[in-house]
Amino acid sequence: MKYLITLSAIFLIFPVSVISQDSGLSSILEPGAAPVKLAGDFSFTEGPAPDKAGNVYFTDQPNDRIMVWSKKKGLSTFMQPCGRSNGMFFDNKGNLWSCADELNELWCISPDKSVAVVLDKFNGKLLNGPNDVWVAPDGSIYLTDPFYKRPWWKHSEMPQDKQCVYYLSADRKVFKRVVEDMIQPNGIVGTPDGKTLYVADIGGNKTWSYSINPDGTLGDKKLFCELGSDGMTIDTKGNIYLTGNGVTIFDKAGKKIGNIPVPEKWTANVCFGEKNRKALFITASKGFYRIGTRVKGVY
Repeated sequence: MKYLITLSAIFLIFPVSVISQDSGLSSILEPGAAPVKLAGDFSFTEGPAPDKAGNVYFTDQPNDRIMVWSKKKGLSTFMQPCGRSNGMFFDNKGNLWSCADELNELWCISPDKSVAVVLDKFNGKLLNGPNDVWVAPDGSIYLTDPFYKRPWWKHSEMPQDKQCVYYLSADRKVFKRVVEDMIQPNGIVGTPDGKTLYVADIGGNKTWSYSINPDGTLGDKKLFCELGSDGMTIDTKGNIYLTGNGVTIFDKAGKKIGNIPVPEKWTANVCFGEKNRKALFITASKGFYRIGTRVKGVY
């Protein structure tokens, strides 16, 4: 056990039990690796996203704040209030895109922390509650919009007729539905070449893959695996990381590699961070965790 002094507090850092790597995780994780709790006592952590330097931003949604973890500086508050931010993603210009569901909005937070509300409606009605977002290499955006009743909302009914996946063009002139047949879409991530999109239907307990067409529409729908997910990420080998009961990893063919148990009630989301992208960061209920990896993450 050791202590890490941060800018805002002192956190105990301690490893959880060592993970058995017989199932194939030896190709993914560092030898003897286990999740290490970097910080805790949050209300509910979500939306981890790394910036170019490898610092990891994540949300403590009930407390309406975005935190940032730096290997050198530890933990600090990036923004509070933050529109009840949930899922987040950095674009290649350093803007932080946030699913700010306090008012059912999608935000673009610039490096100087100025906020632009990019959208909040479809066909004249509020979105259900933007949940997770992925920015494609060309700057276009894919957004999941499930309905989870929030205590800070005045309405109790789902604003939209369906829970869908949306596409926003890079010039922000086209906003349209691209997936309409899921029960409850949630986690989303695309490949770094911009050719394939993965979307988890957490309500249907399945994850699907799609080819991305030049106009932003999706085709070639295929069942990737029989497991839904709250959040997700991808490494440079094409392995997909799903969350819920810990972190479950599948290879690019959809074959299960193994599961990383996390000692919390729910594992919400995951990303790769640090400068070399060889550390997996996990937001899980009241905690924020790190585990070292052999493979390099994309984001």
